[in-house]
Amino acid sequence: MEVAVKVSRKALLLEKLLAFDRQETPAKSEGWLAGVDEAGRGPLAGPVVAAAVILLNPETLAGINDSKKLSAERREEIYIRIARSCIVGIGFADEKQIDELNIYEATRLAMKKAVLNLSHTPANLLIDGPMRLDLELKQKGVIHGDGKSASIAAASIVAKVFRDHWMRKLHQLYPVYGFDNHKGYGTAEHMKALKEKGPSLIHRYSFAPVREAALLFPSRKVSKKTAVIPTTRDPKKIKVGVTS
Repeated sequence: MEVAVKVSRKALLLEKLLAFDRQETPAKSEGWLAGVDEAGRGPLAGPVVAAAVILLNPETLAGINDSKKLSAERREEIYIRIARSCIVGIGFADEKQIDELNIYEATRLAMKKAVLNLSHTPANLLIDGPMRLDLELKQKGVIHGDGKSASIAAASIVAKVFRDHWMRKLHQLYPVYGFDNHKGYGTAEHMKALKEKGPSLIHRYSFAPVREAALLFPSRKVSKKTAVIPTTRDPKKIKVGVTS
């Protein structure tokens, strides 16, 4: 009985999220609807990653929700279902682009790339937050959209899982910072490492804590224009949906 209740709650939540998507899709629209979201605007290091998702078989996605409300294990499990039953596009902007553009514009760039990387061009976009992309597509920004729209929720899960795996790969290159634990966010562990070791090539020097830490190591100041940035590797080579 308890299992049945849990399943029904997941099904009800999915239907609620799907109803929002149907409501926001123009009645005469015959094209695809894609949800767009990002992960990694707040961290002090690494890329901002965006995903665009077109739902093909949404009935297989019971349990979907805002990625922040799901455990890491649940995100991984739902990500696999999304990858198997949806059209997915991923885009990113690395730390160099974030420093050059600012995090807001870099996020918009990552989102635009994600949409362009879809194998099918959508007719409509639902975007998490008050965002508008430089694309000639019908689009709407939805505040807290990852908790309202099934398409945006799916995109939030894909972006989060993809970026988490990416940061674990970067941890292998820069183990002293603990990226496998905090994924680049400004935790106590990360701030301590910044003060003791100084920033790495993949830190965002336009963010105040990184900039301040760099001042403690003037002889090691990195030229962001000439440095080789490891995160520009082909993201397709990074396995997503498999715990590393």
